Amino acid sequence: MRRRPSTELLDSDAGSQREVAGSLRDLQMFNRWFGGVQTTERLVRRALDKNSMRNASLLEVAAGAGFVPAKIRKHLSAKVDLEITLLDRARTHLNGSARAVVGDALSLPFADRSFDLVSCNLFAHHLAPKELRQFAREALRVCRVAFLINDVVRDPLHLVLTYAGFPLYRSRITRNDAPASVRQAYTPPELRELLQPLTAVPVQITRYYLYRMGIIVWKQA
Repeated sequence: MRRRPSTELLDSDAGSQREVAGSLRDLQMFNRWFGGVQTTERLVRRALDKNSMRNASLLEVAAGAGFVPAKIRKHLSAKVDLEITLLDRARTHLNGSARAVVGDALSLPFADRSFDLVSCNLFAHHLAPKELRQFAREALRVCRVAFLINDVVRDPLHLVLTYAGFPLYRSRITRNDAPASVRQAYTPPELRELLQPLTAVPVQITRYYLYRMGIIVWKQA
């Protein structure tokens, strides 16, 4: 199954306010039950454990309301004080409780080494290969420890599952965007080929539940 760039309606809020809100709730459902929170939490834990960190800062890019990082901060609160900053292209998406910034993922509005970790969830597949490399360069520039990617894996069976899930979706936007996401998602080998040239440290890629993958691009010392 070849990668096929596809139009996702939520990228441009192409729908009514109710449809957009329903699609954002669908994303929360995907992240709660189908590997979003779990995958990113494992990546964050691995990065923090490797560096024995009890206090850390995390920039979540394309964060929306910040559902995933908020859940992770709560889960880790007994062991780690995790300071969250959210970045999104649209102010209307940023209705979470953490510090929030409107900005461009390809030109992050932060100084070098501003955060310990930079993370994104269900965002990498929106980017063409050249854009993804630029985003990764920016993420590595502003992080001190690692750049974390949580995304879906392109696979024919995964595409079938997105159509099977139609009865669960609240919004017509999701019924367009869920299969579109799988069609334009990357495979682990493709991401390794794109990201490994950016660092001398081996890129770590792990497959997780229901066609999720987690990638750690370590900051080069």
